[in-house]
Amino acid sequence: MNLHKFLFAVYPYIALTTFVIGCWIRYDHEQYTWKTDSSLLLSKRYMLVASNFFHIGVLGIFGGHFAGLVMPHALWTGLGISDMQHQWIAILAGAALGILALIGGTILLLRRLFNPRVRAASRYMDIFILAWLMLTLLFGLSTLPVSIGHAHHENPVVMLLLSQWVQSILTLNPQPELLEQVDGVYRAHLVLGITVFLLFPFTRLVHILTAPLNYLVRAYQIVRTKRSV
Repeated sequence: MNLHKFLFAVYPYIALTTFVIGCWIRYDHEQYTWKTDSSLLLSKRYMLVASNFFHIGVLGIFGGHFAGLVMPHALWTGLGISDMQHQWIAILAGAALGILALIGGTILLLRRLFNPRVRAASRYMDIFILAWLMLTLLFGLSTLPVSIGHAHHENPVVMLLLSQWVQSILTLNPQPELLEQVDGVYRAHLVLGITVFLLFPFTRLVHILTAPLNYLVRAYQIVRTKRSV
């Protein structure tokens, strides 16, 4: 087996298996570690902008990847969206969300590295996973010029090949040969992204799986001070 086949036919299953079993074991045995470990109380400077930009960008990118790569091609065409329209949507949304995530993530990483209070409370994996996400994001943004070039030539083949490969993995019928025609920057981005799933159970990212969405609709808390009349 050559490296290409390992990376795009075997490695995804190693990462996904580790993701599922690792998260299951951690939630079952180490629930006290299943948290965000927020550093807001240690330093509020730039935190509002950084956190919001990062979370909006990353969640938007994940949703965009799911819609573009996992959803069946027939669904897009059924909605009246052509392959080229689909590609331009991906380019524009990816650029906007990627820049948001890059700005926010860079600020968060700099806080982790150079704010003494935040650095003292940070684990090695907190810094490592944030740096890995930024590296993955940079490679993702590096695909944009290539995608724009394809779009200008009205060539959506690479986008379709990426989608077909993802769906082949999810249907347990891996077809790594689909990526042999794809530019190296896309393949590098894929490997980095797959590795995020491998690392996921061992990081603070696990809090995403139990996001307290009820916070959006919960009633206000009433706080009263105890003082003499």
